[in-house]
Amino acid sequence: MKYAYFASGCFWGTEYFFENFKGVKSAVSGYMGGHIENPSYEMVCTGFSGHLEVVKIEYDENEVTYEELVKQFFETHDFTQTNGQGPDIGSQYLSAVFYSNEEEKKICVKYIEILTDMGYSVATSLYEIVPFYEAESYHQDYYERNGKIPYCHRYTKIF
Repeated sequence: MKYAYFASGCFWGTEYFFENFKGVKSAVSGYMGGHIENPSYEMVCTGFSGHLEVVKIEYDENEVTYEELVKQFFETHDFTQTNGQGPDIGSQYLSAVFYSNEEEKKICVKYIEILTDMGYSVATSLYEIVPFYEAESYHQDYYERNGKIPYCHRYTKIF
């Protein structure tokens, strides 16, 4: 199994779109990128902890490639929005990828360049992997547990 880390606004929607994607074994909501160890949701919501809402994707590389996950990431959120996602405004909702190695970074850069060539102004940031902190249990599988669908995320075929 391998892992990928994507921030695309509210982690509930990101988790929703990856949960049933081919080859994905689990999608876990959490936090990355801040300066506080083991942050709480309340800390992250202030924007002052520096964390982003992130989903940790566990996937089987024999069933899905990292590149396919990156395409899904870009096709399920507004990667051009600079201040959040939809109505969720704040630094914790920014678009970002936390890459584990240079190959993952190259794939992300490739797709940012493709999108830029298509005329998009890509706001997605790329960061080296840092510690991932799992979010509180009430954030996990939020839409599945509540019988709702994402309000900030939607699938749009691009590639």
